[in-house]
Amino acid sequence: MSDGGDRPALRKQLAHREYDVFIAGGGINGAVSAAALAGMGAAVALVDRGDFAGGTSQESSCLVWGGIKYLEGAELRLVRELCRSRNALLSELPDFVRETRFLAPHDPGFRHGAAMLRLGTWLYWWLGGNATRRPAWHGAKALASLEAALPMGLFDGAVEYSDGLLSDGDARLVMHFIQRADDGGAACLNYAELLESSRDPGGKWVLRVRDGVDGEEFTVKSRVFINAAGPWAGELNEGGGIQTKHRLLLSKGVHLVVREIADPSRVLAFFGDDGRLFFVIPFGGRSLVGTTDTRVDHVDEAFVTPGDRRFILRNLNKRLRLASPLTEADILSERCGVRPLAVAGHRGHDADLDWMRLSRRHVVEVDARRRHLTLFGGKLTDCLNLGAEVVREVRHLGVLTPHAQAEWWRTSDHETREKFLAMAAPRLSVSAGTRSAQAAWASRLWMRYGAAANQLFPALAGGKGAGFEIFPDSEYLWAEAGLARTRDRVVHLDDLLRRRTRLALRFAKSELAESKPLRELNRKLFGKDAGAEWERCFGR
Repeated sequence: MSDGGDRPALRKQLAHREYDVFIAGGGINGAVSAAALAGMGAAVALVDRGDFAGGTSQESSCLVWGGIKYLEGAELRLVRELCRSRNALLSELPDFVRETRFLAPHDPGFRHGAAMLRLGTWLYWWLGGNATRRPAWHGAKALASLEAALPMGLFDGAVEYSDGLLSDGDARLVMHFIQRADDGGAACLNYAELLESSRDPGGKWVLRVRDGVDGEEFTVKSRVFINAAGPWAGELNEGGGIQTKHRLLLSKGVHLVVREIADPSRVLAFFGDDGRLFFVIPFGGRSLVGTTDTRVDHVDEAFVTPGDRRFILRNLNKRLRLASPLTEADILSERCGVRPLAVAGHRGHDADLDWMRLSRRHVVEVDARRRHLTLFGGKLTDCLNLGAEVVREVRHLGVLTPHAQAEWWRTSDHETREKFLAMAAPRLSVSAGTRSAQAAWASRLWMRYGAAANQLFPALAGGKGAGFEIFPDSEYLWAEAGLARTRDRVVHLDDLLRRRTRLALRFAKSELAESKPLRELNRKLFGKDAGAEWERCFGR
């Protein structure tokens, strides 16, 4: 395992070792591929021109769901596959993904009657292998007692069913797989841009990379090249002269973070004014609301517009009973990303596509002659399936994976986890030291760092507030700062605020800018560069 904070050493390793697989892109597709291949014994290099999970993988709804909306298009096979993947994540990564109840009120004027909605949730439960709690129907009179935010008279009832919810956000799940890849011996470097790709006379890939931190350039050699650049996959292929049968259509999704406006124990699921599912999602004492669904031609067009804000706020205020209507002044932060939807054929066929009905099914396209893979589309729920498929395809290209039975998605065995939780909980001082808070924090630390969380014990034993949050409700301990630059690969303050934690999402930017504890944490992490990092995030 390499020290992720030692960039020169990691860069030297990348330049002086020949790899089985080189992966461009550190989002969920690249991270899972790296973890799977490295865990099974392949020599893997991964670079991302920005931070890990710095693109689409930090902008999702944070839901791990089996795609209930695809039932409307009768995509039963896809729903079954997604449900199986959801079930695997619930079972194998319980610290990251928890089963959560969804309450979906039914509007009498909706295009499907209540009976159809009830039947759909039972079919969904059955396709999911009956692995979650049974669905239920609640009549109109019962809704007020179930959810205070639902107005009387607007709905004639609601279905309740189960899916998964990420405990600490989507970017944190990506970081888990980066850490798993690192533990398997992979060399993973963020802020490292692939400048040029070519093949030598022997057929090996020669990849020229520039370190975005100090500008140093170096070359990596690899037998197989995987394009996991997400929405930028097409551009990367064009630059390398790679032609594919598939391409991407892009759909912009916007979410807003507001104060907590509904019961945090469940997700509210509505059908919005455009007929698409619309959610109110628990988000660490806040509510994540949305999403929009707007066709865009390029990633640069994915930004929040006044119309996006009006659409989301209108849908919320129309369907919820709030003390006062939400306005733009209530928005704490915004999330905006693109869903890369894989389609076959040329752009001339776009007019024949109903793009709003396209699924998020992933596609792994292989150019066997060049030993090149392109990963199109996909979603968080399906990540384990994608990892397994990438391993199969890379094996077909001649790469050996001697540890074929490795459980590459796990941090370690159950016994090791339980031992850490038992040792860590008594050492934590958060929330006045209540046992439930200590146990929750121990679980959170294990989720974030795995077995490396044991490195926190010296800091916790030393006292001086290490077991406390940097400020109330921050969800980040002073002790964690010791792992920020190494295990968590933090290069810039924004990496910590936006992707390793949810601070930049759960608090208004102005509030963070005035936080003295956050300034102290910034000084602790970046030393002489602290001023530049603070200005990078908040300006002067």
